[in-house]
Amino acid sequence: MRVAFSSSISGQKLLQCNAPTSRADRAVGLRVCAIKDGAVLDRKLRVAVIGGGPSGACTAETLASGGVETFLIERKLDNCKPCGGAIPLCMVDEFNIPAEIIDRKVTKMKMISPSNREVDVGKTLSETEYIGMCRREVLDAYLRDRAKSNGATVYNGLFMRMEKDGPEGGYTVHFNSYEEGGKVGKPQSIKVDAVVGADGANSRVAKEIDAGEYDYAIAFQERIRIPDDKMAYYMDLAEMYVGDDVSPDFYGWVFPKYDHVAVGTGTVINKSGIKQYQQATRDRSKVKTEGGKIIRVEAHPIPEHPRPRRAQGRVALVGDAAGYVTKCSGEGIYFAAKSGRMCAEAIVAGSKNGTRMVSEQDLNVYLSKFDTKYWLTYKVLDILQKVFYRSNPAREAFVEMCESEYVQRMTFDSYLYKTVVPGNPLDDAKLAFDTLGSLLRGNALRQGAKTVSFGSKQPEKVAA
Repeated sequence: MRVAFSSSISGQKLLQCNAPTSRADRAVGLRVCAIKDGAVLDRKLRVAVIGGGPSGACTAETLASGGVETFLIERKLDNCKPCGGAIPLCMVDEFNIPAEIIDRKVTKMKMISPSNREVDVGKTLSETEYIGMCRREVLDAYLRDRAKSNGATVYNGLFMRMEKDGPEGGYTVHFNSYEEGGKVGKPQSIKVDAVVGADGANSRVAKEIDAGEYDYAIAFQERIRIPDDKMAYYMDLAEMYVGDDVSPDFYGWVFPKYDHVAVGTGTVINKSGIKQYQQATRDRSKVKTEGGKIIRVEAHPIPEHPRPRRAQGRVALVGDAAGYVTKCSGEGIYFAAKSGRMCAEAIVAGSKNGTRMVSEQDLNVYLSKFDTKYWLTYKVLDILQKVFYRSNPAREAFVEMCESEYVQRMTFDSYLYKTVVPGNPLDDAKLAFDTLGSLLRGNALRQGAKTVSFGSKQPEKVAA
């Protein structure tokens, strides 16, 4: 069978077919016939990417560069998702992120325990290694512009819903289109062969394919402009605070940006207490940030694990929509961009550069490659969070462990290059022994604190 149509969206004249025209088709001036998977096309494959963050922008760029007619739909073109904005060195290289996009090159990290014990991390970094700190509104805009320069059509639009055009047909994507500065959207539709959902934790595309639910964290962040002398302290330094005061299951952070710091925290298990945890993070960092002015407040859901279903038919999910945020570190920017690129590469390869109809099998190739490459990373970080974020004594042990240069090297190598680095067996055995010792000392401190707190009732234990 053959497709298409005269499209008012792209301005292209494509093939005609004799299928009846629906009201939705007439509204956008195009008609689509069903096309079997793998069938040769007489026009470019058409894909809609919903969401213009790192996952959507990298999807769109790769699709457009690979010969696919690409439509990128994003409502918030000034998006400032409240994440720390840290990107690993491998992303800078792999995605060709220019120097002007990176606000700060962090080479030192302070890990601060519940008892305010500070451990300096970063001893093992070479002169050329660093963690990049970015403002999301700058990074996201750059990636979208690059997708556009590679041929993607970018719409300032809010995705509303989509309809499947028969068993072997494509999809009608409905969205509200906004003119620059406009607050009232104009209903618009486009016909496409496939859809990529890159629309975040609250993904509407995921709901359309019944992708299943997952638990999520709430991230809360304040941008604070602090005095120059205090900003100098954060020149190349970031801070992480752990403790059940700043989060019962995550951490608080102070990350430097261009001319301000981002102070934030997150939680899954007590979302209603997020403002309380944010205040605690502010209190613990106030000596270094006092006198600052809040210039922006941000909050957003962050997924906790991959969705049960990430592809169906010719629809796939990437980034936060798919649930690609790591536990323990809470990092998701690299995995968002990488999943978007890998999904697009699978579509480009399966469609032979946009000349054949893509299939669900092609999308499953992307899922298989992503899971094979990163499953172990997610699993290890999940285990670390369960071990070290379960109590304040465990957090004290975690910070104590970070003094080890071996731990720092393993941690930074894994973070900077996004691989689980194999260790030395002897060092691993010593690390396991030291970890056990740290946990035992932490638990002893907790028991001691309990004993003292009940001293009036059980004086003999205090005396002992």
